[in-house]
Amino acid sequence: MKTNKIKGGLSLIAFSALTILASCTAGFEDANRPGGNLSREDLKKDNYATGSFMIQLQNEAFPEQENTYQMNVDLIGNYLGRYMTYANNGFSNNNFVMMNAPTGWANYPFKDCTPKVVSAFKEVYDYTDGEGINYAWALILRAQAFLRLTDIYGPYPIGAESDPNAYSSQEKVYKELILDLDSATNILAPMVAADPNLTVSADYDHVYGGKFAKWLKFANSLKLRMAIRMRFADPAYARQVGEAAVAGGVITSNDDNLEITYVPNGQYKTSVEWGDSRACADIECYMNGYKDPRITKYFKATETAGDRAVIGCLAGAAIGNKATAMSVYSAANIEQNSRGVWMTAAEITFCRAEGALAGWSGMGGSVEELYNQAIRLSFEQWGAGGVEAYLQDATSTPAAYVDAEGGFGKAMPAASTITIKWDESASNEVKLERLITQKWIAGFPNGDEGWAELRRTGYPKVFDVARNTTIKVANRVPFCTEEPINNKDNYEKAVQLLGGADNYTTKLWWQR
Repeated sequence: MKTNKIKGGLSLIAFSALTILASCTAGFEDANRPGGNLSREDLKKDNYATGSFMIQLQNEAFPEQENTYQMNVDLIGNYLGRYMTYANNGFSNNNFVMMNAPTGWANYPFKDCTPKVVSAFKEVYDYTDGEGINYAWALILRAQAFLRLTDIYGPYPIGAESDPNAYSSQEKVYKELILDLDSATNILAPMVAADPNLTVSADYDHVYGGKFAKWLKFANSLKLRMAIRMRFADPAYARQVGEAAVAGGVITSNDDNLEITYVPNGQYKTSVEWGDSRACADIECYMNGYKDPRITKYFKATETAGDRAVIGCLAGAAIGNKATAMSVYSAANIEQNSRGVWMTAAEITFCRAEGALAGWSGMGGSVEELYNQAIRLSFEQWGAGGVEAYLQDATSTPAAYVDAEGGFGKAMPAASTITIKWDESASNEVKLERLITQKWIAGFPNGDEGWAELRRTGYPKVFDVARNTTIKVANRVPFCTEEPINNKDNYEKAVQLLGGADNYTTKLWWQR
């Protein structure tokens, strides 16, 4: 990415949001940065100056703070990815599932996340002069944050154009972020090769404790995630990026899963403490149909006895009473000090399996071998037994949906007949459905990725929305409603780059 452009420019909306942010965080720099009497060289020592901004970048790349988590992740990715759905009757009539969310909800990621990422990155750039290990780390975190945002909205202002307020096409955003990740890995790889135990900024690293061999694997894994995402949109480039990412070294062990420490955990707040979200019927029916032992690791038994321990709620159900919904549907099985999970060895091994299915070289095994290994890694991650029996199950299929007694949904026939055991004789399309279905199950609780798989491949097959909408799953969220006023010309160009109406149904660049 063209750092000289990005570090110097903010979109109008980012500038406005920064103004608001400044009023909310008065004294932030005084509280988190050294005193004004220290020299610039003193400020650079021990990463003293950049530490608070690295924490800010982590908190935006992997948002776990309760309000940020609910507005940026839970209401959007978790619900549209069909992992969770709302139990709060106040959310029932206007939401992303129904594709009529309140304006404030739709605007929130753009207005909240963008200025924090831009401002923190600029501070890191200024203190590092765009060099060294902390700069590489900041590039990785910014790439993760901007990837989430472009996958919500599509075209996005990332500072890569001559006009800092201008949007880049989603294709360009992806390719610029990959260039950033390349820059980061080019800095880190020789350092890690020279010292595999290299540890820097441990006090400020809430993910890996300053172990940069792990950040290098995450950066390569993020490139592989992006390569798989765009493999139908730009097959040749996706293959190039994916093969290079695997060759550079990706996450293969649960010891390297990206999990962030933030207490209280975001999903604990939204599902357990607040009771705003409950298990979605889609993942419940797949897991109950498959007799998947991970289901009780993911979700708690319902408070009210039902015909099965874990019962989900249909997406789009007309919730009439929050207390009832909290009682008859299952909450997430998570504690306030659980680490937030944002990338796993299982996900990346499924990505390698799909790469092998697409004919990519160097994925490290056959499709079947990698598919089975990914499932094993997921069972290991969750401490679930019975994985070998699960892998050999060629008869279990997803269950039909039966609503909880006193619930707010309706009966639904099974969404799919796909089985678990790998079948090498199946068509490539059936292989893709089987692979993505298991990847989606293993992806919990990262709803952003679950939603991406549904949009990218059409799998897993999911239930209709309980109250009819145009499509089963929204393809995107409309642009911030303030942009046509504050940034009119660039907004109109952004809609042109989108290639369709600024609504929930227009597809993103990388969708099939």
